[in-house]
Amino acid sequence: MYKLLSHNDLDGVGCGILAKLAFGKQMWVRYNSIGSLNREIEFFLENDHPETFLFITDLSPNQDNEKKLHEFYQKKGKVQLIDHHKTAIHFNEYEWGFVLVEDEEGKLTSATSLFYQYLVEHNFLEEKDAITEFVELVRQYDTWEWEKNENHQAHSLNSLFYLVSIEDFEEKMIDRLLTSEHFDFDEFEKKMLDMEEDKIERYIRRKKREIVQSNAGDYIAGIVYAESYHSELGNELGKEYPHVDYIAILNMGGKRISLRTIHDHIDVSEIAGYFGGGGHQKASGCSLTDEAYKQFVLDTFHLEPMQEDAKRNRYNLKHSSFGSLYKNRREDIFLLYQANEQHWLIEKNKTLMEQIFTSFEESEQFLKRNYEAWLVRDDQFVEYLMNEVKHDKY
Repeated sequence: MYKLLSHNDLDGVGCGILAKLAFGKQMWVRYNSIGSLNREIEFFLENDHPETFLFITDLSPNQDNEKKLHEFYQKKGKVQLIDHHKTAIHFNEYEWGFVLVEDEEGKLTSATSLFYQYLVEHNFLEEKDAITEFVELVRQYDTWEWEKNENHQAHSLNSLFYLVSIEDFEEKMIDRLLTSEHFDFDEFEKKMLDMEEDKIERYIRRKKREIVQSNAGDYIAGIVYAESYHSELGNELGKEYPHVDYIAILNMGGKRISLRTIHDHIDVSEIAGYFGGGGHQKASGCSLTDEAYKQFVLDTFHLEPMQEDAKRNRYNLKHSSFGSLYKNRREDIFLLYQANEQHWLIEKNKTLMEQIFTSFEESEQFLKRNYEAWLVRDDQFVEYLMNEVKHDKY
């Protein structure tokens, strides 16, 4: 008999689907949150048949269970951990551990893609186009390559995963992968996904009006409360407010924090690790510990949401030769303009600031990180210019 303990997200359940395709009724699968994995490992070691082979995918145990699993492996040799998170690299020290963040071709891995490779190499499962395509969709979504590749089918697969129960999703996918030559959605699923896409867009628009900006240690974070669509929300908020280092999404009901960044120089797994969590460079999470609660909730609850830049301007535009006009809550007015080919300057309340910048993006980032300013509407810009003209006349 075989047993799989895996994560309860798309990548983790992808492993469960492959396990059932490979082993059928001989495989028993249990999906876990990060917090419940160790209880399941302890239950397995104390209660399951000693000849049962244990797979652990997309999650890693704590130190106590790490030692117990190694002892179990030394006695029985029936453990295999497969993961792709940087925080789990040390499990490669064990014969029963295999952790790979990036493959030889430079592609980021997922637990599903690594488990598929393992099953094929050990002749537990035969390669098939439909399965390979499904695995690649899971990998691209989990690593966020889908956005760079504009592979919206990967995003739709994750949306479908959350629209139905894990049991229904698992059953549908297993049947589809067994009977179809290629992977695709049926017509009913496509209609459901179209409706879900509209719902996600509305949800994100609302959350854009609720996010606050806060100094968080060495970083500047955008903080928002949300219980749904964390990946989509983190990505869109990161693009809307690129001056913040990362987005912290607080799920108060689940007492969890999801961390997302769009920046290559920020590693949110290190931030999550500080609070006892982990994950990927650009997508990680942790529990809402007392220290995290103070930093992300108590110290920020009084803050006003960030103001969005004006969207439908015709005159007050970024990179404009007339300059770009910004404002903050203190009613300070900032004019950002290009002085020459190399330099950008900022006037604060008509007084030139001492900082000199080499690009519009650098100057705007400084403005938003230090003053929380936003691009004002055309009518305010025109009024500003008219006042300047009047001032020059007199």
